[in-house]
Amino acid sequence: MKKVGNYSTPRLLAWLAASLMAMLVAGCGGGGSGGVGTLGVSLTDAPSCGFDAVNVTVVKVRVHQSRSASVNDAGWTDIALNPSRKINLLNLTNGVLDNLGEASLSAGHYTQLQLVLDPNTSGGLANSVVPTGGTETALITPSAVQSGIKLINEFDVVSGQRVDLVMDFNACKSIVKHGNGTYSLKPVIKILPFALNGIDGFIDTTLLGSGVTITAQQSGTVVQSTIPNAQTGEFLLSRLAPGNYDVVLTANAHATAVITTVPVISTTSVVNVSDILTPITLPVSAAHIVSGTATLSPTSSTEIAYVAAKQTFGTAPAVTVQFVAADDSASGAYTLTLPVGAPMLGQYTTGTLPIALAAQSAMAGKYAIEATATGYQPQQVDADISAADATQNLILIP
Repeated sequence: MKKVGNYSTPRLLAWLAASLMAMLVAGCGGGGSGGVGTLGVSLTDAPSCGFDAVNVTVVKVRVHQSRSASVNDAGWTDIALNPSRKINLLNLTNGVLDNLGEASLSAGHYTQLQLVLDPNTSGGLANSVVPTGGTETALITPSAVQSGIKLINEFDVVSGQRVDLVMDFNACKSIVKHGNGTYSLKPVIKILPFALNGIDGFIDTTLLGSGVTITAQQSGTVVQSTIPNAQTGEFLLSRLAPGNYDVVLTANAHATAVITTVPVISTTSVVNVSDILTPITLPVSAAHIVSGTATLSPTSSTEIAYVAAKQTFGTAPAVTVQFVAADDSASGAYTLTLPVGAPMLGQYTTGTLPIALAAQSAMAGKYAIEATATGYQPQQVDADISAADATQNLILIP
């Protein structure tokens, strides 16, 4: 198989397979009455922050036509994994899927899925994390998670046809570290289209091993993220809704790079921001730390604060350089290690490669630190770490 354009053979094969499946799915736009169709479910993941592995053991996926159906109600159809499967979510980046199975469903309109995990027992760690450079540690799964992670997503099953769904398990936002050194699962999952599209590129292979992360953002919100292939440096920000995105590239001990207004034309198109001959490189940079607390007032037994470091370039929207979950404890402690070197900015324009990246000296070491939590007002403060570390404490109120 030869290389086609800027798209490498493994990625091309994955794209062709997804396109073939998309053809099978075509026509599933409306609910049916009578007859039987097929539902297939797969799992994928964005990269996780600060872990070498994030393991979950999947027992089954359940599907129901009513979004208000409870666990014990009639009408559920199960896609069971036999035996249950322990999956390292960090192996499912760059558009890689883990097929969880399929089931026959009566034609009609469906609104709810549930992902059921196996609880940890004395016999082993069904769900666990491996902190970077550390050892495997239990991942606490609340009883509500064990009974089924509820996902509201509407789709139609048409008689004689197949529909495929992808569960995107955001491990980076789903793992909460407690003050006592334990970890718990607060699942953040969204449903993505099966057909493969997105933003493809290459980073310089000299950056491999430096914790490179690539994100697609809109107005500073991370929509999708990935890490590069460990051998080639290729990356794919996959399954993006058509629209314009800012691509943000970060690495430990290196300055940030941003490519603005990258267009994703359709649900099957792939746009290149670099190729193997012109990979993106990031200048070496010193780093300083922003740390402090992000606390909720009043406190909450269900919500936690997320803290993001953002930068703005002229009239362009702010982009998120890094974010973390604050400790789920009374302290709400957080730490962000950020580059002080001037970030690099480029514009996609016509897409001619290589895309020029220019240093933005005025923004070197300057960040807006923003804390958010569901049900609370966002709080933001400015931090200049160009000369030294900084401490920023934030209190969120409803």
